Amino acid sequence: MSAQAILDLSDRRTARRPGARRALKRPVTPLTRNALIADYLAICGLDPEVETLRAPAEPATFAIGEETVEHVADFEVVRDGQSFLVDVVTDEDLQTHPLRAAAIHGISSLDGRAFIFETAATIRAEPRFTTVRLIMACKRTPVTAGDRVRVLHQLDEVGAMRLVDCASAVMNTQDGVAAVLALACEGLIAVDISRPVLPETQVRRRRLPYTDPFSF
Repeated sequence: MSAQAILDLSDRRTARRPGARRALKRPVTPLTRNALIADYLAICGLDPEVETLRAPAEPATFAIGEETVEHVADFEVVRDGQSFLVDVVTDEDLQTHPLRAAAIHGISSLDGRAFIFETAATIRAEPRFTTVRLIMACKRTPVTAGDRVRVLHQLDEVGAMRLVDCASAVMNTQDGVAAVLALACEGLIAVDISRPVLPETQVRRRRLPYTDPFSF
């Protein structure tokens, strides 16, 4: 190939560069309040420290300066015998919430119930968010009566166990880990959701099964 032909080819390639296709960024789907509520309920269902959850909460009155404000929170959560009022809000809703300014420094209703916000930042914090998603993905895994009894009996006898060891008691389900985590979704087994799902993840029997606040 001649030198002129090489130069001509180089010019043609250069001319095509401005028209090269660029990867298009997919638009980010807005995070809705309903999505956050669904995630929050999944966390409560798997958190062994949550004793009960009521939706909506009983009406509460707050003293803000010289005024009193009545508010019905989304949820009333009982942890270790202590009640908390919880509102699940998007970042946009938080800006206009009537209790936002007071809650920055901590606020409780006149009857002593502490009020807190749950936002995208708190609900979807890692590694808990991914751990909850992985566990909930096993919710529909069928667990036979035999496997159910063996797993729960093993935990009754031994107490806390590693997830990989507990899954070894499963005989009739192809994925033993999924079977154990399915029982966690039922509120029968407690899993530490604050850490990633690993072979050494600790599981134990949950004495007080969590009750769905909506009675689904």
